[in-house]
Amino acid sequence: MNITIVSVGKLKEKYLKMGIDEYVKRLGGYAKMDLMEVPDEKAPEQLSEAEMEIVKKKEGERILSKINPDTYVIALAINGKMKTSEQMSADLESLMTYGKSKIAFVIGGSLGLHDDVLNRADELQSFGKMTLPHQLMKLVLVEQIYRSFRIMKGEPYHK
Repeated sequence: MNITIVSVGKLKEKYLKMGIDEYVKRLGGYAKMDLMEVPDEKAPEQLSEAEMEIVKKKEGERILSKINPDTYVIALAINGKMKTSEQMSADLESLMTYGKSKIAFVIGGSLGLHDDVLNRADELQSFGKMTLPHQLMKLVLVEQIYRSFRIMKGEPYHK
């Protein structure tokens, strides 16, 4: 299985990079993992609704340029479906069983994802109602993907 995480913005925090690198290394025995970062759109702190839409549109175009047509897309969105780790594992296993060998998870920037990205997604997934920095969300997501494979294979992993 090929799993890609497409995210907006460059990961700068060393401690997050180290955590992500560790889980990507652990995932090597289960799946091929690619991390793709697209530049965030530079914008002033205060934006009008129209300006926010323009920023999200530009970031969305960059995201969509990284996704192949045959890829199953899971966009992380606050209004997406919340799952347990066991449900996420079962869903990934089901995708693999039914021939979806390319999966992309998408993490938006600080303003979220443009409708074009949400509409391209095959499913929306939420990790809760709280807003998390997208850099931290990447670490949480990689850990949960790793946990999913451990569950799938019946291998022990702390709860």
